[in-house]
Amino acid sequence: MIDLTTIGANARRSAHELGLLSTKSKNALLLHMADAIEHNTDAILAANEQDLAAAKLQPINQTVLDRLTLTTARILEMANGMREVVQLPDPIGRVDQMWRNADDLLIGQQRVPLGVIGIIYEARPNVTTDAASLCFKSGNAVILRGGKEAFHSNQALVTILQQALTDNGASPDAIQFITDTNHETAAEMMRLNAYIDVLIPRGGAGLIKRVKETATVPVIETGTGNNHVYVDQAAQIPMALSIVGNAKTQRPSVCNAIETILVHESVAADFLPQLAEAFADQVELRADEKARVFLPQAKAATEEDWETEFLDYILAVKVVASLDEAITHINRYNTKHSEAIVTDDYFASQRFLKEVDAAAVYVNASTRFTDGFMFGFGAEIGISTQKLHARGPMGLEALTSTKYVIYGEGQIRP
Repeated sequence: MIDLTTIGANARRSAHELGLLSTKSKNALLLHMADAIEHNTDAILAANEQDLAAAKLQPINQTVLDRLTLTTARILEMANGMREVVQLPDPIGRVDQMWRNADDLLIGQQRVPLGVIGIIYEARPNVTTDAASLCFKSGNAVILRGGKEAFHSNQALVTILQQALTDNGASPDAIQFITDTNHETAAEMMRLNAYIDVLIPRGGAGLIKRVKETATVPVIETGTGNNHVYVDQAAQIPMALSIVGNAKTQRPSVCNAIETILVHESVAADFLPQLAEAFADQVELRADEKARVFLPQAKAATEEDWETEFLDYILAVKVVASLDEAITHINRYNTKHSEAIVTDDYFASQRFLKEVDAAAVYVNASTRFTDGFMFGFGAEIGISTQKLHARGPMGLEALTSTKYVIYGEGQIRP
């Protein structure tokens, strides 16, 4: 078993050094790392081929295989993602607000790094470069623990990033990779409170649940996405068909795709047959009794279907009698990720925005926009579905905390 204490101590030391770097220095190092990723494409592809060969010997679904697979184009996207982070404003050192109190102290609230961030993730090699670049730019050291499915790909990527740092006079310990994929090592990492300031899991519901239940290190929960679109009685049907189609089929294997649609009973007869025709043989529909009147080919929906993040070409369908019923259903079954209403009724849209409990709530737009890049944050570290510290797509600012800086002229408290 590897020595996590040494890894943690090295990360802590490196985090202090990284926190002292100027924005110009961090950006220059990020560009060197991005260039190194692009220049070593062949080595990364060779490592990824090892992972793919091993994966194909195991029972693995197409969704996981797609996330695991790297191509020349995807590697270039990873490098360009790091370059895009360079263009983002650096939050470190920024003073969000400043005021004088009754004692004439000048008090400011300043952005600072969190320190050492641990990332536990599954078969997604792109997380390696996303996490490394965002943590580095925000002045945080990062300890990465990827899944065994992407072991060779992740190791190759981190080795390249560390070499780029070393070649340019920076500590390679700013970006570290745990080479032991045993669950025992992961569990030990989750309890490394002396060195890790926050832990961020990225993956399926099983991984996130395990981290929440095991970790003593503070956890930012990045969520699964049991997301909904509600087609209101005042919806434009062509718009609703377009939004539902995009939110379900544009990329069904991601957390911001939808899993259930709720349709107001007054538009069900018009909307649902058109939906069935649009999806044809592409999407399996699982409908409640009212919806099956208009979707006779659909399977009968079960209670489990309302609770499930399918991550596949499967869509649950329910007809509701009111906006109230839609909101109640969403707040009962959703995972606090992304929810949408399609309506031309302003008051219905405002109630939906106010009453639906989720990190991102949309009016007349696809849930597929819940993404750090689409929100203008550059690469994202994840999408937080909790309410403390950070919620929704997490960019650079979500990887910072604040401290108060106070200027006085000899004041003492009476």
